[in-house]
Amino acid sequence: MHLAKILCVAAIFVSASARLEAQQTRGHERRPPPEAFEACADKAQGDTVTFETRRGDSLSGSCEMIADSLVAVPDNAPQD
Repeated sequence: MHLAKILCVAAIFVSASARLEAQQTRGHERRPPPEAFEACADKAQGDTVTFETRRGDSLSGSCEMIADSLVAVPDNAPQD
């Protein structure tokens, strides 16, 4: 039960961080961080990866083609 609470709090923190970052980038071109590109450097489209953000958060996602580049897209990324 204790682990479930920790995971829930962590998920809320990551979600809130993503929303804050999205609000801060309104009006500016949104571009994935370098870590998202590095995570997929030796991967194929659809591969699952985990990478660490500049803030030290660990995110999991999958490699997807965006603007002719393979980049890690977090599992909880908003759909534009």
